[in-house]
Amino acid sequence: MACKPLRFIGEPIEVVFDEPPVWSKSPDCPDGFIWRGESHRIAELMGEWCDFRRRGKMARNMRESHLAVASTHGSLGVGRFAFCVRTDGGRIFELYYDRAPKSVDDRKGSWTLYREMSVEE
Repeated sequence: MACKPLRFIGEPIEVVFDEPPVWSKSPDCPDGFIWRGESHRIAELMGEWCDFRRRGKMARNMRESHLAVASTHGSLGVGRFAFCVRTDGGRIFELYYDRAPKSVDDRKGSWTLYREMSVEE
């Protein structure tokens, strides 16, 4: 089943796990999320992928040999874990966890609702 983007959202969300992930910086798909005060339960994981590419200045601060390894395994604060999900309401979303720390005091990373998708006919 192919999906196409319906609309860009790009907003932070709070995720819900029935059982918290063992590694917070390498999470599995959440069981639900809260967006704009509305709770969405994830009914189906339709796809998932990781992106450990370094962007901007981060791409230039590493030797080529180390960069090749980091692009497959990740490095401190670099990488995204993305998920395409169908909610119990039937809506399809892409969301991701960005491992980049927001500040010295907030090193957790953040979840973002990237976009809403629709099924291609």
